[in-house]
Amino acid sequence: MTGGLFPPLLLALASPLAAHPQQTPSSAAQASPALRARIEALVPLLSGTGSYESFFAPGLQTEVPKPKFDAIAAQLVAANGPVQRLGSVVAENAHSALVRVDYRDATVSFQIAVEPDAPHRVSTLVIRDVGAPETTLADATAALERLHGATGFALARLGSGTPAILDGHRADTPFAIGSAFKLIVLAELVRATNAGERKWDDLVTLDGSVLPGGGYNLRPKGTQVSLRELATQMISISDNSATDVLLKTLGRAKVEAMLPVVGVADPARNRPFLSTMELFKLKGIDANDLAGRYLAADEAGRRRMLDGEVADLPALLIRPTLFRDGKPVRIEQIEWFLSPMDLVRVMDWLRRNTEGPKGADARAVLSRNPGIAPGAAAKWQWVGYKGGSETGVINMTLLLRAKDGTWYVLTGSWNDPARAVEETRFITLISRAAERAAP
Repeated sequence: MTGGLFPPLLLALASPLAAHPQQTPSSAAQASPALRARIEALVPLLSGTGSYESFFAPGLQTEVPKPKFDAIAAQLVAANGPVQRLGSVVAENAHSALVRVDYRDATVSFQIAVEPDAPHRVSTLVIRDVGAPETTLADATAALERLHGATGFALARLGSGTPAILDGHRADTPFAIGSAFKLIVLAELVRATNAGERKWDDLVTLDGSVLPGGGYNLRPKGTQVSLRELATQMISISDNSATDVLLKTLGRAKVEAMLPVVGVADPARNRPFLSTMELFKLKGIDANDLAGRYLAADEAGRRRMLDGEVADLPALLIRPTLFRDGKPVRIEQIEWFLSPMDLVRVMDWLRRNTEGPKGADARAVLSRNPGIAPGAAAKWQWVGYKGGSETGVINMTLLLRAKDGTWYVLTGSWNDPARAVEETRFITLISRAAERAAP
């Protein structure tokens, strides 16, 4: 079990099939016949019917052996459905182009280059972007509504008053949100530092408590780490160990007290406010009907269980297959639950309470991982992000500043208690919605 259970939902586009600097396409550039022939052969190759040996130059075959290429091609199909067709081709020069390949559920953009001399084999193939095939905001939101299970989203414009919802679907329905709950922990840290109760450079001393996976679970007792570092790791890479240290340091009661402050409509549903380790134990320890007894208890009884029995149970009792077998586990009962509009209000609170120099630390934390595809993020002046996932659950929540200075929130959740959700499909749809929502 690692801190990646609720991973930062940033598309992994930085791992090309071969490193190659991106060039700027020229409107006058024309693909050579040799380049065009290789581009035409790309779809069969990605579909598993082309010839790897005759397609790639020897140097690229060394860098990306056939088993590695086959694994990448299979991963693209698993995430995006079967390859459908070749899309657009934009030449950079006679021997290099940007190519779009349409999969069933996404479009994947590649940079491709061939050797200038015969036999003109491919010397570069780089994944540049993965995007939804939907071309408009309306297309993207309609696709979100059609996903299996239940979905909800909201797009809202922020100002001096109540957020103005521009588009939404089940916007007031609470959903399991995975690691997006960490925004509430961040909000308490922002409140405490704004009030002068804490400083971003304050040091926390690790006390040797057992932590979930992440960057701090193996650190020795006595290790000191700043609040800034813990918050950065919690938000940017969704480090669960950093989250639990920060939650314990700030105090469960104070984090819970922030729920109504930031605009959560039903704070009681998130009390007691679980740590990640507590959630893992409740979902992953089957002995003595732990989860069943927890759910049957009232709030006071649940608190006693968390502070006593749950705290004392060894983490080694968590079944190894938890979140690895593709089966959702009590996502309607044991999770963190916020509606899309709750999350709009949370992000609005963070925006309003991080204005000016005092908010620089919090905004740096929020913007470390933009969460969406680079092309979508480039449409905005500033992007803040937190998302979360577990089997059957995914959320993406974006605080967006337009280039005209206007602020927006885009948030979406997808839950299915019966089966896993397709995370890549959801990411591409939210990225497309963010791209098309830009003024």
